[in-house]
Amino acid sequence: MFRQALDVVFPRRCAGCGAGPWPFCTICAGALIALEPPWCDRCGRPTEQTVASCRDCPPASIDLVRSAFLFDGPARRAILRLKFSGWRSVADALAGAIVAAAPLPADAVTWVPLGRTRLASRGYDQAKMLARSLAARTGAPVLPLIRRAADTGPQARRAGSERRGALEGAFRPSGRQVPARVLLVDDVLTTGATADVCARVLREAGAHQVILATAARAFSGPLPARYTPRKGPRPGLWLPGDVLR
Repeated sequence: MFRQALDVVFPRRCAGCGAGPWPFCTICAGALIALEPPWCDRCGRPTEQTVASCRDCPPASIDLVRSAFLFDGPARRAILRLKFSGWRSVADALAGAIVAAAPLPADAVTWVPLGRTRLASRGYDQAKMLARSLAARTGAPVLPLIRRAADTGPQARRAGSERRGALEGAFRPSGRQVPARVLLVDDVLTTGATADVCARVLREAGAHQVILATAARAFSGPLPARYTPRKGPRPGLWLPGDVLR
């Protein structure tokens, strides 16, 4: 009721452009690039024909990867608002699309935790916000199963090998009992180095299956022509409105 009252006084704006109606205006919804088959069955990388695995598949610590959108256009802007502009409600706008991308059952939902410095700077953990929204939609409990043992600094400009070196030992089990099937949540997937370390922590603590789910994914190599970023609506490449509510 409090959220509804706030929406009346301070209506939420489009997470993509910041001007249209919530959660995504018609133009931004049409420009969202959903990751869809044909793809790699294991990691969800778009392909010309469906394949069982590909060069971008994660290490064995992660059983499956699913990301809702290409990290481009409205999806990219929405995630940046969630991370850096205090738009916490963007997590709700993205959660439905993540659930649609990763509809597999899980015993618990957890997240890749922020370091203390960035957590203090932002005031909240964006991956935790996404995990909470996903848990509310799936009915699975959200549990803090991983803790940060060390701040590693920004990873965005580091290559995969550099990330792995910086991240070794940066995460530890939280001490809670880890169930068999865990849905690990983060905002964006790039090299997968951080998720790999977290997945290994979960497995060492008792998880038998770790599924990685993210709001968006960035790719280093070329994608099929249907994923070439362009402005304006992209018929057939956006999720229906009920997923985004």
